[in-house]
Amino acid sequence: MDDYEIYDARLELLDYAIDTFWDVPGKSFVDNLLSGEIRIPDKEVNPALDEGFAELEGFIAENDGRSVENVQEELSSEYTHLFVGPRPPVLAHETYYRDDADFLGKGLADVQASYAAAGWKPPAEYPEESDFVVVELAFLRYLIERQRRGDDETFGFERVFLDEHLLTWVDMFAADVLKNTDESFYRAGAKVVEGFAEFEDELVAQMV
Repeated sequence: MDDYEIYDARLELLDYAIDTFWDVPGKSFVDNLLSGEIRIPDKEVNPALDEGFAELEGFIAENDGRSVENVQEELSSEYTHLFVGPRPPVLAHETYYRDDADFLGKGLADVQASYAAAGWKPPAEYPEESDFVVVELAFLRYLIERQRRGDDETFGFERVFLDEHLLTWVDMFAADVLKNTDESFYRAGAKVVEGFAEFEDELVAQMV
């Protein structure tokens, strides 16, 4: 796999994770999954990613022949249960998991400062706070897009962001999702996010 293909794979994984967690899944996203439009690697990457891909393959097999509308309705209901509530069992925010940061307090400002240092602002279409898992993933997407264009400075920004933010909580978030749902769609997403963070950690370590 050449550098261009690696960038494509990193961005495709991020797009999949963002679409999984940013809101109830859209019809086109579910349709793409069930029709095989999402590529699943045929080689091992790391344990978390491999488990996530296996869960995703299970989700596709479980729903073979079912209508997209029915699958989407079930996933939307489970998303609301997991992340919206009332009293959702999973709060997909960094500062919820950090002992050294108040939820929506100083910790939120620290996340925002990391974005500002790299010249990025969260997209308006993400209605959650800046420490929401999808916003942090969108920031990584921005950095990887810049890396693909040859901006090597962004490897440093990513190194700091991984160490100070995403890697401090993503495994706990994934564990909470796995503990609170049997839905393979969300279990796959949780493992992919965890495995992607590990993959980026190892990749960026070679660049800085």
